[in-house]
Amino acid sequence: MDPVHSFVRSLETEVVATRRDLHRIPETGFSEHKTSAYVAERLERLGLAVQTGIAGTGVVGLLRSGRSGPTLMIRADMDGLPIAEETGLAFASTHPGRMHACGHDAHMAMALGAAAALSRFADRIRGDVKFVFQPAEEGPGGAQPMIAAGVLENPRVNFALACHLWSERPEGVVGVRAGALLAAMDRFDIKILGRGGHAAQPHLCVDALEVATQVVGALQRIVSRQINPIEPAVVTVGTFHAGTAFNIIPSEAVLSGTTRTFDRSLRASWESRLEGVVRGVCEAMGAGYELSFRRGYPPTVNDAAVAEVVRRSATAVVGEDRVAEPELTMGGEDMSFFLEAVPGCFYCIGIGREGAAPLHNPRFDFREDLMLLGVEIHCRTALDLLG
Repeated sequence: MDPVHSFVRSLETEVVATRRDLHRIPETGFSEHKTSAYVAERLERLGLAVQTGIAGTGVVGLLRSGRSGPTLMIRADMDGLPIAEETGLAFASTHPGRMHACGHDAHMAMALGAAAALSRFADRIRGDVKFVFQPAEEGPGGAQPMIAAGVLENPRVNFALACHLWSERPEGVVGVRAGALLAAMDRFDIKILGRGGHAAQPHLCVDALEVATQVVGALQRIVSRQINPIEPAVVTVGTFHAGTAFNIIPSEAVLSGTTRTFDRSLRASWESRLEGVVRGVCEAMGAGYELSFRRGYPPTVNDAAVAEVVRRSATAVVGEDRVAEPELTMGGEDMSFFLEAVPGCFYCIGIGREGAAPLHNPRFDFREDLMLLGVEIHCRTALDLLG
């Protein structure tokens, strides 16, 4: 039997225990203190050179082969979500109102498993492997601060790798796609400024609620009437708050939402497009407005050559018939910042089964042996890129 496969399989008990330990202590973005301490201790136990406190709670473990060659970064996100867990698991969250409901506990367990395996096979490596444990993927984003703190230097990272559990793909199916995979995600906040008054006297008021409903409708027409219909794009209004009583016309309405696209030029135009719509509606209806547009994560774009290496690795692990090209998704990921800086690949491991809760659900869980697929794919990709 292949020694890499055999050794990874021998790690199953350890990888599962690691996931369960981390699942018990979920922490939200930039507060992952217990999590980072746990990760650092595990990396130190493997003999890696460890740095902590990067961009707050980030951790890096460096595996040096002692031979000249490139550096591969394997990244895992650490943060949980502000969700009250309802799984009933014996190892459920011990932090009220917080939960690992997006698989980040598994991502860390897989990266730590890969660190153990690659330490075992370090004699096959030329170069270094940098294990990066990143805070705040769910928001406001930890990749940029870690890059600013120098995580891609000393030694300089040449390739980047990460994976994500994917509830929309069948169990054990590995998704690898060259080029764009996830969309750019940005946020807008709008305040409509009207003139309030009595519900029985609308002619004396500027109804901020009514203006805001017109704004919502008009924003939807950006995609349907301003953008090429073959170009994926989304404008979603996610919150709408207005009014205090049934017989009062409100003077203010507050909206927030998100824009999504894969196209960089379209992304650059979102703010002006939104501004034009809001300004036009408000001028026509006699209202004022305040608009804030905040850039989030860029599109997640995989390097074709690195994606092909991951595809080969995945095929060796699960077979050609269990490797597929995932569909584009309008979700976002701040692994995108690393992939803008260096060539790399963000791939997915299917965990979907009938009746299972999706990501970001209080009942989210998955079959834990599937984590070994990620451990082995990480390892085989590293040995291919650095062999």
